[in-house]
Amino acid sequence: MSKVTAAKAVYTTVDSPLGELLLVGEKSATANGGTALASLSLPGQKGGEVVQDGWGRDDEAFDVIAGQLRAYFAGTLQHFDIEYVSGVGTDFQERVWHALESLPYGTTTTYGKLAAQLGVSRPAVRALGTAIGRNPLLVVRPCHRVIGADGSLSGYAGGLEAKRRLLDLESGS
Repeated sequence: MSKVTAAKAVYTTVDSPLGELLLVGEKSATANGGTALASLSLPGQKGGEVVQDGWGRDDEAFDVIAGQLRAYFAGTLQHFDIEYVSGVGTDFQERVWHALESLPYGTTTTYGKLAAQLGVSRPAVRALGTAIGRNPLLVVRPCHRVIGADGSLSGYAGGLEAKRRLLDLESGS
């Protein structure tokens, strides 16, 4: 989350079926006074964000995002309309993350199919997996929709149980 400075960073927490989510961002003039989201971390997430000195808690700044998350977990929202802090990853990571945003609600794809869609060579599929694993916006940027070629669940920073719960929610199970 290198693009958000401590002086500009704001955060809040949101209760969810996965536990307390940590949202970090910066106030944005272009988000109608809202917040551009830089990170959404799940409890116990590998490499997840933690509150830093200098960050200010601002629950109201995340009202729109929190409302969309609640609607998603209630099963009434299928597509997030959230402004993100841009330029947090490498060009390749940003390209992969953008492709994740195009994965429709309730569907899955494989690492291989996503690689083919992006024109990533077979040997570079591992790099694709690494980029997916560094997605700082779990849930809202749906990396949970990427599964193994054999249908197995693998590689979710929030844990495989959280990935299963998100996929079950989206399938109506």
